Amino acid sequence: METRVVTAHLPADLAARLDELAARLERPKGWVVKEAVAGYLALEEARHQATLEALADVDAGRTIEHSDIEAWAAPTKFATRLSAAT
Repeated sequence: METRVVTAHLPADLAARLDELAARLERPKGWVVKEAVAGYLALEEARHQATLEALADVDAGRTIEHSDIEAWAAPTKFATRLSAAT
């Protein structure tokens, strides 16, 4: 796999955490950074896809009225309040 060098400036505390994790895992810092960036990008890509799907649902009229959600959640709210009071 072809690679490229990427430089990033990190706050000192974050750099220290990176150092500690790399040492604990007995892996190079570059490996830890690569794994972290890959995970973050996958998460953001999934979030973006979910947003696009949600917007398509809205455009297609697949929505739920707010009052219906409130009615559905009402028993949960009551149970939460009841358990908090005891």
